[in-house]
Amino acid sequence: MLESERRKHVEKDKRNSTFDFYGKQIKPGTRSAHALPIPELYVHTDLSAPVHIVNGKFAGPVLFLSGAVHGDEIIGVEVIRRVLASKRLKALKGTLIAVPVVNIFGFLNQSRYLPDRRDLNRSFPGSVKGSIAGRLAHLFLSEVVSKSTHGIDLHTAAVNRENLPQVRADTSDPAVEAMARAFSLPVIVDSSTIEGSLRRAACDLGVKIIVYEAGEALRFDETAIRGGVNGVLKVMEHLGMLKKRRPPKRFREPTLTRFSRWVRAPQSGIHRSMVPLGALVNAGDHLGFIADPLGENETPVVADRGGVIIGRSNIPLVTEGEALFHIASFEGSVDEVAAQIDRVEEVLDAVTDDTVEPPIV
Repeated sequence: MLESERRKHVEKDKRNSTFDFYGKQIKPGTRSAHALPIPELYVHTDLSAPVHIVNGKFAGPVLFLSGAVHGDEIIGVEVIRRVLASKRLKALKGTLIAVPVVNIFGFLNQSRYLPDRRDLNRSFPGSVKGSIAGRLAHLFLSEVVSKSTHGIDLHTAAVNRENLPQVRADTSDPAVEAMARAFSLPVIVDSSTIEGSLRRAACDLGVKIIVYEAGEALRFDETAIRGGVNGVLKVMEHLGMLKKRRPPKRFREPTLTRFSRWVRAPQSGIHRSMVPLGALVNAGDHLGFIADPLGENETPVVADRGGVIIGRSNIPLVTEGEALFHIASFEGSVDEVAAQIDRVEEVLDAVTDDTVEPPIV
C-alpha cells in the first residue's frame, strides 16, 4: 500500500471515543447493557428501561433504535434483539444505542398508553416537571436522542389493525429520504412530522430519523420482523456503520407515495373483508361488505381511488365511520409496486446474515 493510501485509510478509520451514557463510560470496541431509571410503580417498585450500547472501535454515526414507544407494539422489540445478536456488529463503526422497550409501563400492561392514558408519542419533548408521559419523553430525549446523529423508530399498527411493512419519512430532507430508501422495502410513505411525536422532537434536534411500520400490536409476524432487521442493517450500511453487502438480485428501488387515505365504514355492522394487505385495487372496487347479524341491509365498502392496501382493520365488528382500509396512491406504475410487494418474502429469503433465527410461526 502506498504511503498516501495508507494515510487516507488511517484517516477514514479514525479511532472512536469513549461514549458517555448516564454517567457510565463505554470504551471503544465494547458493548454493555444499562438500565435507564424511570418513575417507580405505585407500590414503590423500582422500574427501568433496558438500554444496550455497542461502541465501535472506529468513529462513525451514533444511531438509536427505539421499540415499544407504544407499549403494545412489540415487533420492534424482537427486531432490536435480532440486530443486537448479529455478528456483523463486531465490525461496527460509530455507536449503536438500542432501546427495545421505551414505554415500559405500557409494555407491562400490554397497552399502547401510559398509566395516565397519555400517548407517549404525542408527549415529546416533554418536561422534567410534567406528567409521567412528559417526564419519560424528556428523559428519553435527553439521554438517548440528543446524543445521536440518526434514529430508527420501530412501530406496528394499533390493536386490531395491521400494517404492510413500510417506511415513513419526511422526504423533504434528502438525508432522511436516503435512509428510507436504504431500508430496502417496496413502499415509502412521505409523511411530515406530527406535533408531540418522537420524530418531530428528534428532527428539532437535528437528528435524521425514519419510522418503520409493520404488523399488528401484541402479535409477532416473521415477515415484519425480518423486514425490520434487514432494513436496520441496510441503513447501517448506508451510514457507513457496517460494511456493505451485495443486495439480492431481485430487489428493486423502493417506490414513494405522497398520498394515502383511509376508506371508512359506510354503516355499522359486521364487516367481511375481501382484500388482503398489499392488494392492488382500483377506484370502484368492492373491498368488503357490511351487514347486520342477519345478513340484511348489506352495504359494500368501495375504494374511492386506486392504489395499494398498506393498512387495514382486522376486526369484523365495525361502527360507521371506522377506518377499514388504508390505500396508498403512487405515481407511475402501480402494477410494479404490487409486484414488488408480492416479492417481499422472496427477497427476504435471499438475504443472508450471520444471525440465524428459527422462524416464528
